[in-house]
Amino acid sequence: MLDLLGVPPQALFGQLLLGLINGSFYALLSLGLAVIFGMLNVINMAHGALYMVGAFVAWLLLTKFGLGYWWALGLAPLAVGALGLVLERGLLRHLYSVDHLYGLLLTFGLALMIEGGFRHVYGVSGQAYPIPDLLRGGTNLGFMVLPSYRGWVVVFALAVCFGTWFAIERTRLGSRLRAATENPALVQAFGIDVPRMVSLTYGFGVALAGLAGVLAAPIYQVSPMMGTNLIIVVFAVVVIGGMGSILGAILTGIGLGLLEGLTKVFYPEASNIVVFVIMAVVLLLKPAGLFGRER
Repeated sequence: MLDLLGVPPQALFGQLLLGLINGSFYALLSLGLAVIFGMLNVINMAHGALYMVGAFVAWLLLTKFGLGYWWALGLAPLAVGALGLVLERGLLRHLYSVDHLYGLLLTFGLALMIEGGFRHVYGVSGQAYPIPDLLRGGTNLGFMVLPSYRGWVVVFALAVCFGTWFAIERTRLGSRLRAATENPALVQAFGIDVPRMVSLTYGFGVALAGLAGVLAAPIYQVSPMMGTNLIIVVFAVVVIGGMGSILGAILTGIGLGLLEGLTKVFYPEASNIVVFVIMAVVLLLKPAGLFGRER
């Protein structure tokens, strides 16, 4: 069937694999955005810059301290999450009672400052980050060779995504988080420290961006601008899935990554705009997004 369409099976499956990898990053990044918006009602425009910071922390741990990938996988998200706590406590918490636009403008300014600072120190050229020895090589699937590291990225990213969804939607802690967003005064009356919960939620959301940066470092070069273009697509993913919808962010990220891969096979010229075309259609038909709810 594929041969009749003039598409070699290797090309199709290769692009689908690339789409699945991209979709994993879309899902992980949009999950962080959805957590922050759903719990805090903040549109975090600094998410792409913090994704870049996560990749740079991994690179600095390796080049300055000799700590490899597996150390970075744990330490970089913690470092980015700690930075997020500082930003939330020092800046963002003063804007919760005003219009969302102020938070958007503040985080957009933070993104420009963070990216500008890294660009000033490291320039615009990318830094190479090696694939860990344990994940080198690949597996021959018959129709293509699956690189071990890319397979790991897909499995690990999706495990983190669905683990986060389960924690928020199916556990007592998640129910407290959701209750705190709906009625913080009532939750506070039960002795729960809502401001601390809000801070930790923001820290966790940006830590997911830092984790995505570590996963991306061996695939893409570590560069101050690596989050700039990606975050535009990720925001489109969040809008399509529904602002604040955890499951919507995950499923939409994976689905749009695969759709991008298919578009590159059958109509390459449209691969860069297909996500935005779908976003426009979804907004026309269902403004709240595929999985979102009207507020």
